[in-house]
Amino acid sequence: METTRQQKIARLIQKELSDIFQKQTKAMPGVLVSVSAVRISPDMSICRVYLSVFPSERGEEIIGNITQNVASLRYELGTRVRHQLRIIPELRFFVDDSLDYIDHIDQLLRQ
Repeated sequence: METTRQQKIARLIQKELSDIFQKQTKAMPGVLVSVSAVRISPDMSICRVYLSVFPSERGEEIIGNITQNVASLRYELGTRVRHQLRIIPELRFFVDDSLDYIDHIDQLLRQ
């Protein structure tokens, strides 16, 4: 169960990371990255970010690139939220494959 403070911080981080990814993916035509969920630990030190990537075949590649550049992303996030947060949490990125799972279930039900 997340506290109200955790939820507010998660929404703030989700909004800012979405904006960052939107600006960075303009250079890559045909790729769409969206932040589907953000979960933050109770001590506000670790933030799990779930990304939905289109096309889904490039998901692991894009997550790998993001993970390699996590320091610059954290710095960018820190400059944006420096007045709201004292400590910027450690960012961990994961692929959100729920849309692929829903599509798979839908195909199974049609058979």
